[in-house]
Amino acid sequence: MSSSERFARRLFTVCGIYGLIALLPQYFMEQRLGQDFPPAITHPEHFYGFLGVALAWQIAFLIMAREPLRYRPLILPAVLEKLGFGLAALTLFALQRAPALVALGGAVDLLMAALFALAYWRLGSSNSARTERT
Repeated sequence: MSSSERFARRLFTVCGIYGLIALLPQYFMEQRLGQDFPPAITHPEHFYGFLGVALAWQIAFLIMAREPLRYRPLILPAVLEKLGFGLAALTLFALQRAPALVALGGAVDLLMAALFALAYWRLGSSNSARTERT
């Protein structure tokens, strides 16, 4: 296994586990979030829908970690998934519409997006080198 594959395996494993730890507890925090960060959630279907989609991606990251070269095409939508929240969170924070904690989460997602893009690039380079040798 190449160093690029090891990097991608570790990256997607860590990100998948981190995401599960960060997101799962939120299923039980709707009321608390409304108290700590008013106003209360007025459209719970958006809140739980976001959590469901985000959790599905964490499972996808763990699957991708098993065979990153095989699942390389999925890295591009994974980058978009991270950019979607990261850019929105930082923009809302800049507009004073989201707290610093949300901006921190957005910054973490932007870092992951950059690392996912790096993994995509490295896996492509690794695969090209392997193909040329055979």
